[in-house]
Amino acid sequence: FASLFQQQAAEYKALCFQAYNLAKMKIDQATSNNRAKPLAIITDIDETVLDNSIYAAHRALQGKDYDATSWSAYTDMGIADTVPGAYHFLRYAASQVVDVFYITNREEDERAGTLKNLQKFGFPDADEAHLLTKQGTSGKEPRRQSVSTSHEIALLLGDNLSDFNFLFDKKSVEDRLTATNGVAAAFGRKFIVLPNPVYGDWESALYRYNYTLTPAEKDSVLKSQLKGY
Repeated sequence: FASLFQQQAAEYKALCFQAYNLAKMKIDQATSNNRAKPLAIITDIDETVLDNSIYAAHRALQGKDYDATSWSAYTDMGIADTVPGAYHFLRYAASQVVDVFYITNREEDERAGTLKNLQKFGFPDADEAHLLTKQGTSGKEPRRQSVSTSHEIALLLGDNLSDFNFLFDKKSVEDRLTATNGVAAAFGRKFIVLPNPVYGDWESALYRYNYTLTPAEKDSVLKSQLKGY
C-alpha cells in the first residue's frame, strides 16, 4: 500500500511539490547573500530525486522483499522515474550557479546505471565528479564534509534523516526522535525532507537494524510497535 500511495496519491505529489517549492525559496535567499565559496546543494537520490516505487511494487507482486542482487539489476537498467518537482528545482538551482552534489548509498558498482538514469532526464551535474556513492560505510558525513571544503552548502535534501546529520546514523527510535527535536529549527531552512512511506531508517530502527530477519519476522516486530486503543 505504501508504494500505491507513492504512485497514485495526489497527496504524495503535493508533498513533494511543497518540499521543492520551499527549497526554491531558500535558494533564492541563499543566492542573494555574499559568500566566500561557491554554493552547493547536497541531495540524496532514491526517493528524493528518483522514484523507485516500481521496484518495490515489482518485488511485492512477486511476494518478495528487497535484496541486493535484484536491486543492483534494477538500478543498472536506469529506468526509475523522477520524484515530482525534483527536476525543475535542480535545474533552477543550476541556473542560479548552484552546484548539485548527489550523495547516495548506492554502491560504487551501481554508478554507471545511476548516471544513466539521471542523465536520461537531464539532471544538472549528473557526472562522475558530482556523484558520491557509498564508500565502505552508509554514513554520509565524510562525503558531506568533502563537499563543504570547497563549497558553502545552501541546502540538503533527502528522505531519510541520515541524509542531513550524523546524529541520526543507525540510532534507535528514541534517539532519532530526540535528535529531531534538537535540530527542529533546521527543517524547512537547511534541511528539506521528502516523503517516503515505503522504507528507510524509520523502519529499520524499529527492528534495531537487524537485516537478517525474515519478512515475517520483520512484520511481527512492526506490528508489535503499533499503538491502538
